[in-house]
Formats: sequence, C-alpha cells, structure tokens
Amino acid sequence: MIVKVLMLGDLVGRPGRKVIKAHLKELISETGADFVVANGENASGGAGLLEPSAKEIFEAGVDVITSGNHIWNKKDITGFISNYPNILRPANYPEMLPGSGSGVFKTKEGVEIGVINIMGRTFMAPIDSPFTAVEREILRLREKGARVIVVDFHAEATAEKEGMGFYLKDKIELLAGTHTHVQTSDEKILDGRMGYITDLGRCGSFTSVLGFNESDSIRGFLTTVPQKFEPSKSDPVIEGMIAEIDAGTQKCLSLKRIRKYC
Repeated sequence: MIVKVLMLGDLVGRPGRKVIKAHLKELISETGADFVVANGENASGGAGLLEPSAKEIFEAGVDVITSGNHIWNKKDITGFISNYPNILRPANYPEMLPGSGSGVFKTKEGVEIGVINIMGRTFMAPIDSPFTAVEREILRLREKGARVIVVDFHAEATAEKEGMGFYLKDKIELLAGTHTHVQTSDEKILDGRMGYITDLGRCGSFTSVLGFNESDSIRGFLTTVPQKFEPSKSDPVIEGMIAEIDAGTQKCLSLKRIRKYC
C-alpha cells in the first residue's frame, strides 16, 4: 500500500499555530497526505509546548507532534506529556524523563507508521548518542509491526544530519531534519529507499529571523545581551515535505519540498 507522509518544520509560536489551523487541512487535501508529523517544540510563545497549544495543533490536522531541545522550556510539559503518546520528546534524553521518544501509529487505511524523535549533540546538550538511540528505537518499532518508519532528527549541525542520513539509509523510509528553521534544498532518496532532507524549515513568519522579530535578533547581535524573542506575524508560511512511501517494499518512491505562502 502507498502512504503519503507530510512532515512540517518547526511551528513558531502563535503565528505557526495560526497558519496551520487556517491552511493545513487544505494542504492535506492538495497533497493527499495520509499522515502528518509536525515539530511543536516552539509552538507556545516561541519556546516550549503547552497543552492547549498541543490540542490546537492536533485539531488542525497533525497526527504526531515531535520536539527537541526546547520541549522542557514550559514546566507544564512534565505534567501532561505522558498522557499523549502522540507527543514525542527526543529518544536520547534520559529514560527517567516523562514521555516517549517513539511510537507506532495507524493511518485511516490501517498502515502502521513508526515515528522516532532524536536530537543531535553537535553544538547542543551533551545527551546520549542519537546514533545508538535511533537504532534501538528502530528495532523496537519494527518488532511492534511498523511497516514505515519516519525520523525527526532535531539537530544543529548539517554534517551530523547528513551523517545520520547515510547511517539510516538502509534502515528506515524517511528522515527529516528540524531545529534550524531554514528550509534546505537537498531533498533526495538515498540508495533508492530512504527519503531525506537536512531541514524542513518552519511554519510561521517567512520574512523574519527564524520566525522571530528581526529587531530582537539584531539587538542581540549588537549587544551580546540575551533577548526575549517574540514570534513574528509577517508573511505566514507553511514549510515541510511530502513523501510517497510504499509500505509493502518499504521504499520512499518520491518526495517534494513544500513552501505554501498563506
């Protein structure tokens, strides 16, 4: 069976939630997407995720919310993340933390899709190796029956993301990078099997600095003083990628970058 997976870049604050609330279902119809994954670690105020925001994202049409290094910015997350198996935190965080780094989910047609969330270590927190963590999660999800596995690799360094791509090219069907909020143009299918892109981009303001007001960023660069970054409301956009995957042969057949100006 052919399944179409839509992966969206980091949702930046209220503008990111607002743009998918208004336009995601239209995009799902246009692309024929069967399953939607979106990174929501910046969805509440630009850093962190609150429960009302998560509910809003799910209502907009997202099936699974992935995250990254900002997932713990809002303290409330520890009280509700375990109640939502479809909200993932990076699998290579310590096991004592609440939540899960992966899960198996079904499309409306019954195709079992495994989703894994991992985080890089280069220029980021010194957590467990994403390479060993993702391999562990892949084995676990295959044992649970996942015919298709997609990975959100939340990482800073492009080299680490590309390295992960080649490491997983014969193990999974789709790997997408997040975190840098700038969409890359290197989408490809590795070894005729695994779809790949270094970064999905962002959902929120296109004419901005990573989705935030440019004045805040410029002030920070000029003064080196930490700033409070406010999500920008200008030029809303949805960025991501749609992949067509054969669940039978476990191969990515096609993929296309998406940038929808709204």
